[in-house]
Amino acid sequence: MDILPLVAGERVAVVRAETYESASLKAAVAQALDLLGGPERFVPRGAKVFVKVNLLPPPSPPERAIVTHPAFAEAVLTLLREITPRITVGDDVDGSESFEVTGYRRICDRLGVELINLRERGFVEVGVDGDVLEKIYIAKAVLEADVVVDLPKLKTHALTRFTGAVKNLYGIIPAGLRKRLHGDHPEPDEFCRVLVDILRVARPALTVMDAVVAMEGAGPANGTPRDLGLVIAGADAVAVDAVAQMIIGLDPLGVGTTRSAHARGLGIGDPAEIEVVGEGIATVRPEGFRFPPAVGEFMGRLPPALIRWIVGHLQARPVVTRGRCVSCGACVRACPVGAVNLRGEAARIDRRSCIRCMCCHEACRYGAIELVLDPLGRLFRSIGSHGLGRRKRQVSPAEGNNDG
Repeated sequence: MDILPLVAGERVAVVRAETYESASLKAAVAQALDLLGGPERFVPRGAKVFVKVNLLPPPSPPERAIVTHPAFAEAVLTLLREITPRITVGDDVDGSESFEVTGYRRICDRLGVELINLRERGFVEVGVDGDVLEKIYIAKAVLEADVVVDLPKLKTHALTRFTGAVKNLYGIIPAGLRKRLHGDHPEPDEFCRVLVDILRVARPALTVMDAVVAMEGAGPANGTPRDLGLVIAGADAVAVDAVAQMIIGLDPLGVGTTRSAHARGLGIGDPAEIEVVGEGIATVRPEGFRFPPAVGEFMGRLPPALIRWIVGHLQARPVVTRGRCVSCGACVRACPVGAVNLRGEAARIDRRSCIRCMCCHEACRYGAIELVLDPLGRLFRSIGSHGLGRRKRQVSPAEGNNDG
């Protein structure tokens, strides 16, 4: 797959879509793409298309707002099928059960499009020449496609603060490598640069974000579904993320992935350079959108040395709530440094070994791993929530979730 040039990268469409009802959702997606010039501007007739959805393992039903909703994917796929029959949908998942639980098997069978587990088709080593990575393994299905379409879910994220279009591409590399990269690059800003390195070699031609029901709080897997009722679409994955971030109350250039991609010319993250069409941001912004406990996105405007000190000493840490733990072992398998083990009836996390990558929190489906800030961390978050920094926030930050 060739690296595709950005098409109207500064334009992002925001359209209301109140429910996942098929007809109205398809109409909303069609409206969003029409505002961008129509789907054929991004997908040539007869092109081989790979559609990357977000099916975060272990399997989760769509109503939990962890995965790209299958009805949302179906709306996009229905429009793409009018242009080309050569469509493959996929993600790197733990077995075919994910496709059944999430509902993707049913919708892909109904539409007659191929559904694949990326690990079954394999990965190919490619050069990156990135900020952090020199090479990476990318799914063959991605490299063999003429066009990549990115269908992320709008969610908060315990490590990167926000997960959307750029973070969704992390799923096109092998699960074992994803785990290793978390261990090798635990500092949030550096890990975000890893994600942007992947974007550099697998830039989607079109991004359509599922923000009908988003996730707030302790995302990307243990937060709370939040009705936003939106479709957010654009050619530039970074600009789509930036608009989504503004909608929920984040400064885009305070989010590591957006800041890094913008600085490297891989997308547009500066709100001043983005044209929003359809609904205005002020008309769709929710009140009090909640984020994971963190020292605040105002860190993105501090000197790098100070950021490293804050992250190293004040980042939230995962803590097991014993009464909720069912000893399933998902956290043990997810930990890249072996800091989690099962003892007795609950998991335990070795604080000395923990690198705070939040992989255990992401893997738990029982809400048994909470994110806790120490007193200094809570103080810094409080300072950030009052808007300190070199420039004012465009919107007031939302409160974090119940970390005490």
